[in-house]
Amino acid sequence: MPEAPVEAARVDTGSAQAAAADPSANDAAPRTGRIQVPVPSIVRARERGRLAAQNPVVLRTEVLTKNYGQVAAASDVSIQVHAGSFTGIVGPNGAGKTTTLSMISGLNRPTSGRITVHDIDVWADGPAAKRLIGTLPDRLRLFDRLTGAQLLYYIGILNGVREDAVATRAAELAEAFGLGSAMDRLVSDYSAGMQKKIGLACAMIHAPEVLVLDEPFEAIDPVSASNVTDILEKFVAGGGSVIMSSHSLDLIQRVCDHVSVIVDGSVIAQGTVDAVRDGMSLEERFAHLTGESGAEKGLQWLHGSSDSV
Repeated sequence: MPEAPVEAARVDTGSAQAAAADPSANDAAPRTGRIQVPVPSIVRARERGRLAAQNPVVLRTEVLTKNYGQVAAASDVSIQVHAGSFTGIVGPNGAGKTTTLSMISGLNRPTSGRITVHDIDVWADGPAAKRLIGTLPDRLRLFDRLTGAQLLYYIGILNGVREDAVATRAAELAEAFGLGSAMDRLVSDYSAGMQKKIGLACAMIHAPEVLVLDEPFEAIDPVSASNVTDILEKFVAGGGSVIMSSHSLDLIQRVCDHVSVIVDGSVIAQGTVDAVRDGMSLEERFAHLTGESGAEKGLQWLHGSSDSV
């Protein structure tokens, strides 16, 4: 999908200086100052990708495999995540995305291979590695008989946050995610979207270096999704790194700067979003890479033909 250029009017510095010196001149003088247009997320992502590609690698997987008996859920998965990058993981259902992310976050031991975060081996030194990782797993399970405030406090303490800092961080996260009015309610009474947001807040409360997120936007309404995107972009702008899965290729193309495509448990393409999509939209490139463009064949009977009955 071609990216539209962002245009803005040039500043007339003479008029601007005159207006500053004489505020009443604003009524007579034409307004020729620069128009402040919000930079679209896709433009921010492309610029971030160019910068992040030059940063050191903070998360690395090397030839990861995961076998369940004779079934290979992951095979030869090698991914690099740079500091300050927002990396998307995409693939068909059952491709191995969740398996890969659960191995990275220390929840599912790989059959073979190695995972390091800042050169700390996730499976050789789990406690040290997990202090650097924030995780939002698939099929999120929360201690839902706690209130939102109690849950954040508990997770913060578990992750080594000082007691005097937990309450402050919890309040700030609740405010950022729009959960302030729900913090005294039981998490079991939260909607699916609210549970997703409190889970993401739990992943961030110990200020990790890397966020590993499995479908973080699932069940979240569009307004909340925009809010979550802003929070994650600020996290990345501050030097953190995000690796997340999503079935929304439009979302990945819009907010991510790097992407890895996993099919049948193996990475078949990775790099910056622009490099992977190769002049196409990410959706078109994904269909080309996975061979799913012809998946509708054989469904002619759904097209309303009288011969189909």
